[in-house]
Amino acid sequence: MNPSRQSVKLSRLAKVGDGIDAMPSGWSFGGDTPKHFEAHIARSVPHYAEGHKLIEQISEFFVRRDSVVYDVGTSTGNLLRRLSERHAGGPRWIGIDVEEAMINHARAEQAARGGSRSVEYVVADACDMAFESCDLVISYYTMQFVRPRQRQGVFDAIYRALNWGGAFLLFEKVRAPDARFQDITSGLYVDYKLEGGYTAGEILEKARSLRTVMEPFSTQGNLDLLGRAGFVDIMTIYKHICFEGFLAIK
Repeated sequence: MNPSRQSVKLSRLAKVGDGIDAMPSGWSFGGDTPKHFEAHIARSVPHYAEGHKLIEQISEFFVRRDSVVYDVGTSTGNLLRRLSERHAGGPRWIGIDVEEAMINHARAEQAARGGSRSVEYVVADACDMAFESCDLVISYYTMQFVRPRQRQGVFDAIYRALNWGGAFLLFEKVRAPDARFQDITSGLYVDYKLEGGYTAGEILEKARSLRTVMEPFSTQGNLDLLGRAGFVDIMTIYKHICFEGFLAIK
């Protein structure tokens, strides 16, 4: 094949499902992605809604009337809206996302639903964020998109900002501890997406689009990040194949 023609072919936009197009190594949460995001993520991440419900339940152990709570990588703001409704009156809710399109979508949804004025959506990069003192920080499948060389700094900043007794809820896609287990978990996840209605082509193109964009760590890798930041009290609160949720308390 002519090299120039091959280059054009590999740089094309491709369908990855749910009305979203992406380029190899070019997945983005901007553009038109926000309006398709909830449908796409619900089919892509097992028990996505159940994870939100679990976070809502756990929040009752940490959120007080005068609390500040962060949602890092808030996307459409759905989780933060649900939390603000659960804890009506008092707490401040701050959702941050690096994608302006996501924040605009979250603000529009908030206005349309007449949500609480205590909810703020801010365009910000977690790597540069000056976190206020807070009682709860949530990262729901977000840190895997932070460049590895910057990830420890974000964990460190979150630990410093948390009040004593505050919590960091971290949900991540995780890599397996060795190649054999990685083959198994990868195969099971492909089966899950096929059973969810994605075509083989959409699954392949989504995986291509995430190259250089998403870099999951193993369970131990995430525990190491938490430990180096200063967390000692850590437990797994959710696990399904290659998806895991951690609760870390300062």
